[in-house]
Amino acid sequence: MNERFGPRDGDGRLPVALLTGFLGSGKTTLLNRLLRHPAMAKTAVVINEFGEIPLDQHFVEKSEGEVVVLANGCLCCSVQGDLEGVIGTLFASRRGNLPVFERMLIETSGLADPAPIMQMLLNQPLVIDNFSLDSVVATVDAVHGERQLREHEEAFKQAALADRVVFTKTDLCGPEQTRAIERRVAAINPAASLLHAAKDEISPARLFGGGRLDSLASAQQWLSHRAAASDHRHSVPVSCHTLTADRPLPWQALNLWLRALRIRHAERLLRVKGIANLQGEHAPVALHGVHHVFHPPVALPHLAGEVHGTRLVLITRDLPGEELEAGWRAFLAQNGVSLSHL
Repeated sequence: MNERFGPRDGDGRLPVALLTGFLGSGKTTLLNRLLRHPAMAKTAVVINEFGEIPLDQHFVEKSEGEVVVLANGCLCCSVQGDLEGVIGTLFASRRGNLPVFERMLIETSGLADPAPIMQMLLNQPLVIDNFSLDSVVATVDAVHGERQLREHEEAFKQAALADRVVFTKTDLCGPEQTRAIERRVAAINPAASLLHAAKDEISPARLFGGGRLDSLASAQQWLSHRAAASDHRHSVPVSCHTLTADRPLPWQALNLWLRALRIRHAERLLRVKGIANLQGEHAPVALHGVHHVFHPPVALPHLAGEVHGTRLVLITRDLPGEELEAGWRAFLAQNGVSLSHL
């Protein structure tokens, strides 16, 4: 493996799942439900920008300063400011009096744009040395979600950036209203998996692993995704674009193309995920980005010889697909050296 690319995603680092969702959409209810599951042991739960840890009190076993230790060995703490500092402190405490944890879940506030937290998890050196962004899960209220997605940018971004969307309160609305909110979210983010809190098993296994490509099955499922049409009904159109190449690409040229893309379109790039086959590399690499922040490529040696070609999926806002595709075609036509038409 070339030293310029990191190890397989999650190898030696702790996976982090981000739980987001608009005010009243059922994040805390879902979290308390998850905490009843034995598989949540050895999980650190960080509740971001929340004054009090909103947990069922019978879960709590003891407190260690700002950290609550639950009966199943799960750690919980709240943070109102320096999220990066709290993550670092929790990691350092693994050698102290607190139970050892093997993964982390961060619950955002209902009014939080998840993009800055994702950027921190993808880009801050002290964080990415020890943690990897595993998945983004968003709760969407089936009763009020249509209006919230239409009127609140935060709710819209939460759904657009998610790997998995959990619909809540579907038991309070009819089948047609449920189908309508499903169509709405699928138009905003066609790459996301859709779950129902009322009827699906929402276990830690369904929560973690949604954004990673650490198995052949998940990689093939993700690679088979097809972009859907733009959601032009929203005041800020969102599209999902797929760019592919059937041959290995030179990393230096691809890196320059991605850099030019984010310099020109950073605010319109909601999320970028990809698998790239590169010239001179034995295994493909995973690419992740949010707005202008991109994680260093991560080598996927377990997929060597199994995944062929390059596939980038871009979730964008108000960015014409024709412009992206023209730039990509020009890039490929020049054997990966042209940055024109970006």
